Amino acid sequence: MPNTSLNKAGKAKKDEFYTQLTDIEKELKHYQKHFKDKIVLCNCDDPYESNFFKYFVLKFNDLKLKKIICTCYNGSPFANTELELFPQGTSDRKAYKIEIDKIEDLNNDGTVNLEDVQLLLKKTNIVKELKGNGDFRSEECIDFLKQADIVVTNPPFSLFREYVAQLMKYDKKFIIIGNMNAITYKEIFPLIKNNKIWLGVSGIIKQGYKVPDSYELYGKGCYTNEKGEKFIKMGNTIWYTNLEHSHRNEKMILFRNYTPEEYPKYDNYDAIEVSKTCNIPMDYDGVMGVPISFLDKYNPNQFEILGITENSDIVKKFYIEGNNKYDRPYINGKRKYSRILIRRKK
Repeated sequence: MPNTSLNKAGKAKKDEFYTQLTDIEKELKHYQKHFKDKIVLCNCDDPYESNFFKYFVLKFNDLKLKKIICTCYNGSPFANTELELFPQGTSDRKAYKIEIDKIEDLNNDGTVNLEDVQLLLKKTNIVKELKGNGDFRSEECIDFLKQADIVVTNPPFSLFREYVAQLMKYDKKFIIIGNMNAITYKEIFPLIKNNKIWLGVSGIIKQGYKVPDSYELYGKGCYTNEKGEKFIKMGNTIWYTNLEHSHRNEKMILFRNYTPEEYPKYDNYDAIEVSKTCNIPMDYDGVMGVPISFLDKYNPNQFEILGITENSDIVKKFYIEGNNKYDRPYINGKRKYSRILIRRKK
């Protein structure tokens, strides 16, 4: 079922969805070993509101980071709600860069907190206005990207293809958020098939994204909190990464036996239908069609990804001759949902 909130936001090119800190902490705890002595770039993160920035400055010493760079697009709709980085009453929000390579307990209260961050930013004048508008595709921001070891952010949903293409071009490690439907994009799926991108650990992001006041709330998952702040729940956004994590190497336990009755063949593809990932048979060596949610359990040592039914170039060899239905799979003339074609590795 399509997600109304995300679809309407995509059509309007509204891309200001601010990830909640609890969701960031839930996912990033699985990658802590990767951050030691690394430069982290958050290049779609408004310093007024970014919880990615907040996470990394507060965890800077624990993660043993080398540096954190945070840039944002100009025209922030938010005031100084978390950090008073700019003069009170400033209405002309411009694109800024924050670069930190050291953070200490400046207020001598025994811990590093947001008050220390405020003191650091005011003391060292490391908040600098960018020459351009802060677009991640600008030459100025690409220079920051070249410096980075790992990119962590929630990029604009409407520019997800371009954003990933840039990361691949510059061979960057990353942990980013995107729409689950991006799995089926012709630009994204081949990267997944070839094990250049995979899914994160924590599955679908269930918490709501904070959005500007100008956003209209759609759907049951949207709400306004006691402060009057607006939140939109997507229901189909997930983490994408190319950093190894333990979840990726977990072997799926298979317990079902194959029977032709329980696993019918498609009318138009030479493969059997497996409607749920947990029902993958343990004794079938042929091609199987599984839901895209299979990728949450995908272990590249256990399964081989062959294609996806929406991409005719990839799955052409699995077509059944004489059948003119080349989009999604069909069973007895009934159209099914999109399927990833896989095979067990022996």
